[in-house]
Amino acid sequence: MSARKPAARTSARRQGRPRVELTEDQRLEIKEAFDIFDSDKSGSIDKHELRVAMRAMGFDVSKNEILEIMENKDPDNTGSINFQAFQEVVGDKMAQRDPIEEIRKAFALFDDDHTGKISIKNLRRVARELGEAMTDDELQAMIDEFDTDKDGYISEAEFIAIMDPTQSV
Repeated sequence: MSARKPAARTSARRQGRPRVELTEDQRLEIKEAFDIFDSDKSGSIDKHELRVAMRAMGFDVSKNEILEIMENKDPDNTGSINFQAFQEVVGDKMAQRDPIEEIRKAFALFDDDHTGKISIKNLRRVARELGEAMTDDELQAMIDEFDTDKDGYISEAEFIAIMDPTQSV
């Protein structure tokens, strides 16, 4: 097992990719996903468990992509990968995510009526789904605080500015 770790580091360096630095929250999320899908608690997951785990973490991976991962991360052809390899794969995927695209996806979850805006009705639904008891005045205050064009709604651009303050409206 320890012989595989240097091989993974070497192959990552050989491919010219820098090591991905994960936050503690990301490491915990990856570990929890691995533990959930390592159903037999063997310390490794097979290609089917890998695909389900990655999809559960929000990555749309094809069968070919899974086979390529297995080929690269399972050099001994055991049919499974360990946690270290899983963490490297998911870390690489996390680094490839476009943060603005992720924010747009979150916006779409609020904008269930596809108006291109978040209304008090949208906020009320999300608050209810999350089990939050919020008054209409509280919800309206949220809109008022971030509604920079004062149209009574949160546009996608305003939502992006809320979620990523480096972006301007």
